[in-house]
Amino acid sequence: MDVELFQKAPFGTLVPISGSLPGGRPWEHWAFLPNPLPDESPELSGQTYRHVGDARAALAALDSTAQRLPNPKLFRSSTLRLEAQSTAALEGTYEPLSRVLAADSDDVEDPSLREVINYVIVAETAFSWAETGRGWGSSSLANLQGMLMRGTTSDREHSGQVRPVQVVIGRREGVPLGEIPIKAARYVPPPPGADLQARLQDLIVWMQANHDGRIDPVVAAAMGHYEFEALHPFHDGNGRLGRLLIVLQLYASGVLTEPTLSVSTWFEARRTEYYDALLGVSTEGDWSTWVAFFAQGLAASAEAARTRMLALASVQAELKEHLQSTTIRTGNARVLIDFAVGHPTFTVAQASKALGIGSAGAKKLIDSLVTHGILAPYDERVYGRRFHAPRVLDVLLEH
Repeated sequence: MDVELFQKAPFGTLVPISGSLPGGRPWEHWAFLPNPLPDESPELSGQTYRHVGDARAALAALDSTAQRLPNPKLFRSSTLRLEAQSTAALEGTYEPLSRVLAADSDDVEDPSLREVINYVIVAETAFSWAETGRGWGSSSLANLQGMLMRGTTSDREHSGQVRPVQVVIGRREGVPLGEIPIKAARYVPPPPGADLQARLQDLIVWMQANHDGRIDPVVAAAMGHYEFEALHPFHDGNGRLGRLLIVLQLYASGVLTEPTLSVSTWFEARRTEYYDALLGVSTEGDWSTWVAFFAQGLAASAEAARTRMLALASVQAELKEHLQSTTIRTGNARVLIDFAVGHPTFTVAQASKALGIGSAGAKKLIDSLVTHGILAPYDERVYGRRFHAPRVLDVLLEH
């Protein structure tokens, strides 16, 4: 880490750290310790506040649209998979979206795909907590991190707990190849220990506190995300958990009543700006640049989510209208269409469970909808064959 960049940091301090390399050679360096978040908003430029206002308007439009739909939860599964694919790509794990949409959460052996699908499981767990009014603490967040790592190449002995080891982030350009990682890093977060655990707990309390009248919810979400990434409390998965916490914090603040928002696609397309803006808070206390960037990302993500939600609702209506032109009259056919809109690909067994009917009945109904062009086989497997509504998948892959 370039210590000179952080020596005059207005929002944090440098603390000495030391250790030894695998061969036993000792090293000494510095880590950055961000200040606890204040109870008042940082000073921001007028332009930044305009971006915050745009983000609030876009989030309000998304939430209003969700509330007008009969069942906005139908669109949550596909949104989570879009977010899972993008947030993993931002961390260097890329899986084609078509493969992510087709994967079973409970039946993935490939470690790379497992890493992506684990995010879906983690997000579903976190959203279920939020919906029942359950908050989250450092231990529950650590449990989510353990779930995120399970079955992947990043799983470690200390997965599921606040990291007991020092970690480093990135590598600075132009650093000699022989330089040790701790000094070649772009950023060195706080050392492990009781202080890190206490700061994480304080941050979690801050994120769930009521800042009405003092800090705009969009600004608070930007501040919380910065602090979480600066603390980097886990050995891996901090980026994915941090971006999940953005949605959870907006949900907790009442800005969103349905957490159907995917933020990572926008950040992934601008990853250099994303990391630079975060670093700017640590080195220069530049909140305006970071909050403006963050707010633009929220606005664009909310608009994209609303467009996708409306497109899926339109497809849902079209498919039911198509159904009316057929000879199929069972009510389960309409339920199956809803299921297909909410689950981009599915098996007979999954449809059978969702409809509460036997496998033979589900298979017969699926075959009928395939015959009329409403559904189609997704692959050519003999066992565990999957089906989908092509129009639904078209919307997801397009957006």
